[in-house]
Amino acid sequence: MGDAEAPMDIFVYVIDQNDNKPVFTADPFIGEVPEASAIGFDVVHVNATDADEAGSANSDVRYTLLSQDPPLPNPNMFAINANTGWIRVHAQGLDREKFPKYTLEVMAADMEGNGLSVQGKVIITVTDSNDNAPQFQPSSYTVSVPENKVEALVVKMPVTDGDEPNSPAWATTFKIVSGDPEGRFAVVTGPSKLEGIITTAKELDFEKNNKYTLLVAVENEVPFASRLPTSTATVIVNVEDVNEPPIFSPLEKLVVKPEDLAPGSDLTTYLATDPDTARKQKVSYKIQQDLAGWLSVNKDTGVIKVKTAMDRESHFVKDNRYRALISHSSLPLIMVTLTLNPNKHTALISASDNDEIPATGTGTLVIQLEDVNDNGPTLDERLITVCNKDSSPQLLSVTDKDGPGFAAPYQVALEGQSKNNWTARLNETKTGIILSLATPLEQGDYVVVLRLADNQGLEQHSTIMATVCDCTGPDVRCQEKVAAGFGLPAILGVLGAILLLLMLVLLLMMFMRKRGGEKKEPLLQDDDVRDNIYYYDEEGGGEDDQDYDLSVLHRGLDNRPEVFRNDVVPTFMPAPQYRPRPANPEDIGCFIVDNLKAADNDPTAPPYDSLLVFDYEGAGSEAGSLSSLNSSSSGDQDYDRMNEWGPRFKKLADMYGGGEDDDMM
Repeated sequence: MGDAEAPMDIFVYVIDQNDNKPVFTADPFIGEVPEASAIGFDVVHVNATDADEAGSANSDVRYTLLSQDPPLPNPNMFAINANTGWIRVHAQGLDREKFPKYTLEVMAADMEGNGLSVQGKVIITVTDSNDNAPQFQPSSYTVSVPENKVEALVVKMPVTDGDEPNSPAWATTFKIVSGDPEGRFAVVTGPSKLEGIITTAKELDFEKNNKYTLLVAVENEVPFASRLPTSTATVIVNVEDVNEPPIFSPLEKLVVKPEDLAPGSDLTTYLATDPDTARKQKVSYKIQQDLAGWLSVNKDTGVIKVKTAMDRESHFVKDNRYRALISHSSLPLIMVTLTLNPNKHTALISASDNDEIPATGTGTLVIQLEDVNDNGPTLDERLITVCNKDSSPQLLSVTDKDGPGFAAPYQVALEGQSKNNWTARLNETKTGIILSLATPLEQGDYVVVLRLADNQGLEQHSTIMATVCDCTGPDVRCQEKVAAGFGLPAILGVLGAILLLLMLVLLLMMFMRKRGGEKKEPLLQDDDVRDNIYYYDEEGGGEDDQDYDLSVLHRGLDNRPEVFRNDVVPTFMPAPQYRPRPANPEDIGCFIVDNLKAADNDPTAPPYDSLLVFDYEGAGSEAGSLSSLNSSSSGDQDYDRMNEWGPRFKKLADMYGGGEDDDMM
């Protein structure tokens, strides 16, 4: 064989032909543009691919914008970059409220825009921008508001906004621009986000300023997309005058007086002024709450005097607290708790004007009572028990209601027979008493009388019930004593006597019962035949078959109009005032006692003190009196002859005649 040629590679290059159209990567393309976008703002990127040779003219794609729908407000609102495919804003005038969406027709062609082509769509949504300022509807208001009210509604101001509902560019905020330098008003956005609500933030005072002119501005929650005019509204607020209660100065007044100030003495003058200066009303004063009943006030001058004797040690000044119930003529009842210092009494004074609907103000008068020595010392213990032999001393506590200057050290002395059997001395601090049995006493109860005195010599007698037991030392044990001579045999004898007595009583009762059962001879014999005595089993028809005139029973009170029924509740007598139930459980005792006294003197509480009026009974009977029938002793009748009439009249003859008994006498 000859030599063959060496193998070689043959490369065949296929020359690309433009046989593939461009293909859009999406159809349609979706984009968004804010309505306030400036010219040149890129909206969406359009992209197409070509399967022909890359880098050649066959795959070099160019883009063209064919149409815009709607063509408003400008047919060229958008433009496309032929090389990159970016669509941008080309003209001003985007308005979501008018043209919320645009549809663009685009074309992609290879061969640098001169070859094969394909068409596609681009949908552009115009999004909302805050390009519409909210507007007041209407822009002026005139309202009236009463004075002295906080959070009172002044006015509600609706607005409109053309932006997308429920978006930050649509929601509104409000502020008071001018007319309220003291901050007496507040404005908030209502629940609908399109309403401004003005209320009072502080009390308005008619006497100081009776008119306000407010300038209110409205904006959106987000800034405007461009410079827009801010809408404002004018609100004229007229303050209405209200009858205000008088005001005490000061609201709480303290006076210091001795507790033994005589009734009728002046305590102080407590004045109030009426803020309603334009009304020129008269202020009158009244004790609103004074549980102790110590005070009185002059209704015209406000001078407060002592009505009854005051007492620093009274239970109305207790636990450093005093509870008062205040009633206003135009307000509901309010429970107020006032804190007191010791030795102080608090009273509530009210001042009212003379308006058609009076207003009442209250002031607190605090009386600090200075202590005087008006209470003697007393013993806390009232009962003691000791042995009659080698008894232990008893320590007794002493209390003085007065203050420290009129209390310990104390003095003590025994009185009467107590000094013969007992000894009493003060302890080391001279604040207690040591009581001891001096002589042995028989078992029993004894009254020990002691005379106590404070450091100023004010004396008071105190008594103690001492039980003396038949025992020895500090271990006190009282045993019941048996009567002398009454041992067990005597007790058994007494019980036997009682049992015998009970048996005798039983026999006597049986005997009396037996005698009561003996049959006596009846006044009329059963076999005694009487022509005029009949026995019936039927009682008769009663009143229904009788023709009675019952109207005569009603003639009495009908003919006496001046007599009124008084067995009912009296309507012309006023009922007493009952004390309301106290809130403090410690006052329930006084509450029961006071209302019991009121009920005892209440003429409207049953049973009523009434005079019973009986009806008219008639003019009397036409028959004679039964007293005209005389007995046998008043006539001359001879009843002995009834013995001759037979056995039927024998009983009558024995009763009214002489009979055999008279003959024997």
